[in-house]
Amino acid sequence: MRPQELKLLVIFDVIMTEKSITQAAERLSMTQPAVSNAVSRMRVLWKDKLFVPDGRRIQPTTYANNLWGKIRDPLHNINQAIEPEQFDAKSAKRTFRVALPDIALDALWLDLRKLFECEAPGLNLHAVPYTIACTKPILDAADVDLVIGQSNRSLENICLEHLFDTSYVCVMRKNHPLTKQTLTVEAFAVAEHLLVSLSGDITSPVDQALQQLGLTRRVAFTVNSFSSAVPIIKESNLIAILPTDLIYNHLACGELAIAHPPIDIPHSSISMLWHKRQSADKGLIWLRKHIKQIFIKRRTHQVDTVMNFINS
Repeated sequence: MRPQELKLLVIFDVIMTEKSITQAAERLSMTQPAVSNAVSRMRVLWKDKLFVPDGRRIQPTTYANNLWGKIRDPLHNINQAIEPEQFDAKSAKRTFRVALPDIALDALWLDLRKLFECEAPGLNLHAVPYTIACTKPILDAADVDLVIGQSNRSLENICLEHLFDTSYVCVMRKNHPLTKQTLTVEAFAVAEHLLVSLSGDITSPVDQALQQLGLTRRVAFTVNSFSSAVPIIKESNLIAILPTDLIYNHLACGELAIAHPPIDIPHSSISMLWHKRQSADKGLIWLRKHIKQIFIKRRTHQVDTVMNFINS
């Protein structure tokens, strides 16, 4: 392979990762016209269009996806061996793409923005929709750098770092009929439920716990974001099982009744997940470190406050 062809492969790899000529140019410290000229040479050399416009981003052709699948890991390994990646947050220009549910975004994004403004002004942070099923496909395809969501240790080539275990509380409006009595499992099952389902599935561990007791519930409403749940609960007779830390920001309003669930609901293990090809990525290591610090600082206080409120 000639040196100029290897250079084209390096540029091709970054374009495939960023899905943007502009962002690839920033990451490569090249001008956008220079990267566009490189793409033109790739098209001639490899006899394929390679990329097609898709709004502000680009989508790879089948040939490009197949080529990238063959060269990205070997290319990354060679690069790491010859020139270990350096990362200086103050001077780095890079875009991180993170898939995460809205509850995690609400907990992280403001603190991360403040961090970037002080320590990493050239970094961008883009949020991507999350479902459990999407984790491996989007990491394999390098559509994102990181996923924050439920842990799954059985995913091939996917690394993870545990963040926390989510506990749950039962939430309803302040003057809901169920607040006039002790919340029994039978009354809980008969009530009309709101379910937060990022995937659209209408079953959850709550249903499994009820089935073990010979009970079922009616899921009357579903929403696909956590932020949508509480406003609906406040103004209706629906009840919901929600993550404890989600309720923290709503305690002051005085419009919610919060109780311990009358059934045992297993905690959800929440982790950061990334592809093994990025295990030595200094920039991603830096980001993961700060995400973990933010979660540890915020969640301990939030969960303790909610539990004290319930028990008071």
